[in-house]
Amino acid sequence: MHVRLFAWLLLLSTLPLIGGCFLAVAGGVAAGASAAHDRRGVGTWADDKRIYLGAYDSLNKDKELALKNNVGIVVYNGTMLLVGEVRTAELKMRAERLVSGFDGTRRIVNEIEVREPEGFWSRRRDNTITAHAKTALLDLTSLPGFDPTRVNITTAHRTVYLMGKLNREEAEAVTDITREVAGVERVVKLFEYTE
Repeated sequence: MHVRLFAWLLLLSTLPLIGGCFLAVAGGVAAGASAAHDRRGVGTWADDKRIYLGAYDSLNKDKELALKNNVGIVVYNGTMLLVGEVRTAELKMRAERLVSGFDGTRRIVNEIEVREPEGFWSRRRDNTITAHAKTALLDLTSLPGFDPTRVNITTAHRTVYLMGKLNREEAEAVTDITREVAGVERVVKLFEYTE
């Protein structure tokens, strides 16, 4: 018994010395816990994060796209969704070209609109729609074992994009609830089905 107590005291006394390492491990545990609810698996979840970060880095190197236009990226299970606004069709294709070729990307869905970039209030409206859609999914209690955190929701120009690995019953229920959210004009399903 005294050996266990001594081991715990030794561990606690060394924590201030390894604080940075502890925070890194804690961050990794938190990421792992987040991925645990996800049906992608930890490896795929990590790959999606790597693709996402690499794609944003590539896009940000193009100053015209990064500073004068608005391109958003979402990656789920190797599917990359591009949303936002660019001023020309050439910029839309350039954005797709810049984020193509990352190992693990299975397909790119380019939903960028060619038009003047929207302002703060339009983006805020879309963020509000996303928040309301996520909240609405919390009320989906009729499906046993359904976890709303498994659904990725992105809104651009009042169009809601739904991503996730769901069974068909879950996907239909999520789609039906999302269509009823105030402000939603269109719902695009990019689900992958578990069965």
